[in-house]
Amino acid sequence: MTAVDSRPAGVLDNSTVHRSFGARIMAFVALTKPRIIELLLITTIPVMFLAAQGVPDLWLVLATCVGGYLSAGGANALNMYVDRDIDALMHRTESRPLVTGIVSPREGLVFGLTLTVVSTMWFGLLVNWLSAALSLGALLFYVLVYTMLLKRRTSQNIVWGGIAGCMPVLIGWSAVTNDVSWAAVILFLVIFFWTPPHYWPLSMKVREDYKRVGVPMLPVVAGNVTVARQIVLYSWVMVVVSLLLLPLGYVGWFYTAVALAAGGWWLWEAHALHSRAKSGAVGAKLKEMRLFHWSITYVSLLFVAVAIDPFLR
Repeated sequence: MTAVDSRPAGVLDNSTVHRSFGARIMAFVALTKPRIIELLLITTIPVMFLAAQGVPDLWLVLATCVGGYLSAGGANALNMYVDRDIDALMHRTESRPLVTGIVSPREGLVFGLTLTVVSTMWFGLLVNWLSAALSLGALLFYVLVYTMLLKRRTSQNIVWGGIAGCMPVLIGWSAVTNDVSWAAVILFLVIFFWTPPHYWPLSMKVREDYKRVGVPMLPVVAGNVTVARQIVLYSWVMVVVSLLLLPLGYVGWFYTAVALAAGGWWLWEAHALHSRAKSGAVGAKLKEMRLFHWSITYVSLLFVAVAIDPFLR
């Protein structure tokens, strides 16, 4: 015989409620884009070691990381709120919480604004108000300037929008010193010039998504050769800027060796991508994602060297 469910209609069992609650929690976590925030923390923590010329106060590091996560999470949630219309049409973003409906647009907006307020007060009360101002400035720039103004209007969107992603360097330095030095500015510029050649290869891979929704990423409005040429140009500037820390006296031999080795490999990959584009390679033969994946390794190695270098001088 088949068992009959004796529960009243509309009543859920405990396992269903728990699954639903857990899925909702994970959806709100997804709004913060945790994988992107990992990259932000990779640049924040090593800069704090360089600023302290050794081991910074570990409670300060924890407070800065928590504040950074809350601030970046708020920016990402607001970004998803604004972009929910095009996210629904792109394969890469069609499973985001505001698209699937597991989180409503109103909930996403309130969540993002709440994280904005909490993160700013967190930085101000537990770190310092300079870091709070830099954090809030990065959030507002990402949401108002990049997401709402630049993203759908210019192929240079990621170039100038990337400024928000550079701010954790300044925040990490200011958290330790309560000011901003030339070392922090140089590392800020490294991330500034790193962002376009980091993101353009991914944009080349998913250009049809961006074309479908009318977002003029550079690979949508320009051919592979032009995009690859821009990648090479930005890559050379990035590597040169990364080496400026040595003549200014902020780093020693270890950082310089890592910057030369990792930067040299980056330039090899960038020029190889340009060569494949010039030869007419398309699809899998273009291998654009090789540079994208290496870009993450590069920035990780470079900033780990930033953290280790003070102990070897």
